[in-house]
Order: sequence, then structure tokens, then C-alpha cells
Amino acid sequence: MFIEQPPSLYRALFPGAVWRMPAEERCVYLTFDDGPVPGITPWVLDALDRYNVKATFFCVGDNVMKHPAIYRMITDRGHRTGNHTHNHIQGIYTQTADYIDNVRRAGEYIDSPLFRPPHGHLRFTQVRKLAQLYKIIMWDVVTRDYSPRMNPVDVLNAVKRYVRNGSIIVFHDSLKAERNMKASLLPSIEWLLGEGYVFKLIEI
Repeated sequence: MFIEQPPSLYRALFPGAVWRMPAEERCVYLTFDDGPVPGITPWVLDALDRYNVKATFFCVGDNVMKHPAIYRMITDRGHRTGNHTHNHIQGIYTQTADYIDNVRRAGEYIDSPLFRPPHGHLRFTQVRKLAQLYKIIMWDVVTRDYSPRMNPVDVLNAVKRYVRNGSIIVFHDSLKAERNMKASLLPSIEWLLGEGYVFKLIEI
């Protein structure tokens, strides 16, 4: 089962956003959305340690507020973090002023210049305002590990099919994605390493 990745027309709606890092070498940028979550985020951190892989975690402010020790584990182990709103709200269903306030609230707990909108949904007015505060980081490989219509093999195959030099890959350290993510993350890392890809942190 393959899911089409974000088309160029969709990307045009987010001027200034980063969908893929410029790169001629074989490198990828691993990211995780929606944590930190007890039992899941620590598992991811241990898995990444096994391969000496660093990643960027786009965290939900409310989760950071509830689980500050797990958030510190992320940063203490050399990973980066990004803002993913305070309550995982969707921009298209939220007034711009309320959305920006929610992002600012998350920023009280997440010290980062990076932002990723939940579900990738934003109004154009939100894009313009957020671009003044953050570097908006999107993706070009979304695994859909959270979908009940996907299985671990589907997730791995999505990585294999869509990855390119400089790809930003999205997994989720969330309850919804736990089964697929835990069964596909290590095979994905091993396959990428076997193909000669180097894992890099998003540095902007």
C-alpha cells in the first residue's frame, strides 16, 4: 500500500517551508511527531542509540508539560526538538490568532526555532505569521505509521519507495502509531544504512 507524498502544488502553498534538505550526498533527516509519550518515546530513544542515529522530535507542548523528564531525555541524548503546537490542533479548523497563541504556548515548554504543523494543515495567514517566528519543517516521506490501514511492511516500503538524498522522513512516537512504528523503525534504519544513507540532524 503506497500513499502519494506531498505534490508540488501543495508545497507551493507553504512558501519558505522546508520539504527536503538540499543534498547531493546520500543522507536523510529522521523526524518524529506528537511526543513525548511514556513507554514510546523512551523506546525510540533507545532504538536510535543502538545505531547512533540522531533525530528531530516535533513535540506537542501539552505532552512536554506533562512529561518534562522524557523531553529532557530527548535533548540530553543529543537530539533536536521542534514545536508541534500545544494541543495538536489543525490550522484549517482554527482561527489564525488562536492558532498562533497555541503555538506560542507550546513555545513556553519547547525552546526551538523549528515548527511543524499537525497533519501538515495551515491557512495561508498562519503560514505567513509562523514564518516570522519559526522555520517551518515539513517532509517528503511520511510513513503513515499511525494509520490502521497500514502495516509495518507498508511503512517500510513507503520509506524504500520515496526516500531520496536529503529526504525528511516522518515517524510518530504516539499511541496511535506505536504498533507500526515499533515494528518498522529498526528495519527502516537498517535498510537506509545498508543503502549508504547517513542520518543527519536538521540544522537551520
